[in-house]
Amino acid sequence: MLLYRLKEILADQPAYRYRQAGEAIFQKLISDWHEASNLPKEIREKLNQEFPLALDYKIFVDGRTQKAVLSLVDGETIETVLINNFDGRNTICISCQIGCPLGCGFCATGASGFVRNLTAGEIVDQVLLFARELHKIGERVDNVVFMGMGEPLLNLDNVFEAINLLNDKQGFNIGARSISVSTCGIPAGIRKIAAFPLQINLAISLHAATDSLRQELMPIAKEYRLSTLLAALNDYLSAKGRKLMVEYIMLRGINDGSEDADKLADLINQLPKNLVMVNLIPYNPTGKFFPSSPKDMEHFKQILGRRGIEATIRESLGGKVFGACGQLARRR
Repeated sequence: MLLYRLKEILADQPAYRYRQAGEAIFQKLISDWHEASNLPKEIREKLNQEFPLALDYKIFVDGRTQKAVLSLVDGETIETVLINNFDGRNTICISCQIGCPLGCGFCATGASGFVRNLTAGEIVDQVLLFARELHKIGERVDNVVFMGMGEPLLNLDNVFEAINLLNDKQGFNIGARSISVSTCGIPAGIRKIAAFPLQINLAISLHAATDSLRQELMPIAKEYRLSTLLAALNDYLSAKGRKLMVEYIMLRGINDGSEDADKLADLINQLPKNLVMVNLIPYNPTGKFFPSSPKDMEHFKQILGRRGIEATIRESLGGKVFGACGQLARRR
């Protein structure tokens, strides 16, 4: 969705033609320029040749979850997921890279290797795909989360460009507070998000409360120790004053014991507790680990609660189509 290309194609037209074209894409959600009846026929034909709107994808359904495998112009594929939340909101989990270079041991995306960054247009196309599907049933996109394939802070320029278009009133008009970025924790990128003018949400994939265990699970932790990460998070919270989500995947016998919960509480107590929420994530089997039991997850949550820390347990959806957290690896 290279909008500067659209502007180039319509450069010889009055400015309002570009606005009409944008409205057709983002509000009317057309997939063929012949549907844009407010544009002259010759312009529609030109746009169909030089700026086609068709997307090549296949959708796989698992209850309230839909996973789309989207084919890109270079033949690569990415995955994106639509979740119909229990409260009726529609959340799209989008990817920012083809694969992922970080290689976290519990994530199928990292195990699949890394190909390249996505362009801003390829990021936006994932939202456009499901926006069109929802439009057919009279619904819209409510939330967008950068929690799919890849590390957003390693492709931040394109991620910021995509977010600006998602938020733009002439684009998807999705509120900044309905857009979330999840990262494994790259301090320089976190500080860039703190300086980003839109009030988007930040989530940190923590998954362990000690450097030693985190380094076993997440190779990136060897480069950035927890003390360095906490300093960046405190800077972010001081600048934004917005609640931070700490994501913590629950691995049986690895990081789900009472001692682990207390260590996590000790860590979070180094941040403003009123600005931190812990999201406990059921592990969706992708390799050598096993998921914590519901009983152990609830006990872990209770320990955090007794320490004054807000915690929730994430609902696991999409496992049957490999669309759940940590499972995206371009599998059909």
